[in-house]
Amino acid sequence: MKKDDVARLSLSLTLAIFCFLLSGPVVGQIVKPDSLSPWKKKLIFNANVNQASFSSNWKAGGVNSIGLNAAFNYKAGYKNGRSTWDNEIDLLHGFVKNAGQGYRKTVDRIFVDTKYGYSISKNWDVFTSLNFQSQFAPGYKYDKDAAGLEQASLISDFLAPAFATSAWGVEYHPAPYFKVRISPFAPRVTIVRHNDGRFVAVDSVAPYGVEVGETTRFEWLAFQLQAEFDKEIATNINFKWRYLMFANYETLKMKTIDHRLDLMFNAKVNRFITVGLGGILLYDFDQDSGAQVSQLFNFGFAYTFQNYMDPK
Repeated sequence: MKKDDVARLSLSLTLAIFCFLLSGPVVGQIVKPDSLSPWKKKLIFNANVNQASFSSNWKAGGVNSIGLNAAFNYKAGYKNGRSTWDNEIDLLHGFVKNAGQGYRKTVDRIFVDTKYGYSISKNWDVFTSLNFQSQFAPGYKYDKDAAGLEQASLISDFLAPAFATSAWGVEYHPAPYFKVRISPFAPRVTIVRHNDGRFVAVDSVAPYGVEVGETTRFEWLAFQLQAEFDKEIATNINFKWRYLMFANYETLKMKTIDHRLDLMFNAKVNRFITVGLGGILLYDFDQDSGAQVSQLFNFGFAYTFQNYMDPK
């Protein structure tokens, strides 16, 4: 295994161990209602491992492989009178290591969001928020050269790209499990670290909208819409989605409006085991002229802790 593979394997295992330690004693799921605390907290941790190996004379065929993905989601919401403060950390990383192919990333996400709101009616708040999105590890596109040999081209990395958005507006929350943020003013900075031409496989002039030689792009006049749904739709089945739309007023055209939809179904098999199916639909003209799609299926260990009862 190469040094880069070892480093990336260590990153994935470190994330899994870190999340595991934060989760506390392993008892599958804990619900401890605390009606005295102004904080509502919920932690979800999933870890999934898959492995296959074959003897050299295995006639059915197969490739030795090992894979891991880990997900960590933590929410903490504070309420005091009309004031609210909601925070979320959503981390996801996974890889597969196939014999002869090396390390291949499968999923990778960093999402951090914090929001302060002030209630103006039963279902409406005014708010200001700040969110950050990026990834942990380098991403590659794999193509074959004229000789038929596979070549890897770098297309992303940690903080390349990364997006930080400050949104100001109103939030509509008709139910505890559904909310929509409408932000007429949502300045955003796009970051591409070490943007020295190494992302030529994405764009030779301005990968992710940031000109080569520069590391940031500021979009001061912009609109953002964010909608979230998170609910147990049937016994032991949770459905969660998040939709994000971003539009720059200065370059406003249908094709330049960014859209991202994250979907996830999680079914609880027993106290420790869950099955998950999800995906991401992304359209960002600065990245690609077409829609990007990813899909994820996992089966493995899950741990949940929260200090409140979910609404029925």
